[in-house]
Amino acid sequence: MLREARLALGRCHDPGRLADLLTRAERAARPTPGTGDPRFAEDLSDRELAVLRLLQTELTQREMAAQLFVSFNTVKTHVRSIFRKLDASTRTEAVQRGRALGLI
Repeated sequence: MLREARLALGRCHDPGRLADLLTRAERAARPTPGTGDPRFAEDLSDRELAVLRLLQTELTQREMAAQLFVSFNTVKTHVRSIFRKLDASTRTEAVQRGRALGLI
């Protein structure tokens, strides 16, 4: 129904607040990370998965970079991407969500 609503809204000359309301409904209907939905496992790249596995260790980001033979900034970028994709705000939360999804 949301797809049909989006198509109908696209034909409207001035949808007003409906566009915002439809966007909210679409977001609410999406599955969220950490619910065991296997689609989120596909979102992480191989390098992001490698970084996620190292997040569960005591290594600093600089030590992770050295172990993966990449720059510190690359690790920081991967960590930000992992947090965004797993809807996490801390290292611990990312690791927990990764475990729940069977990534680690």
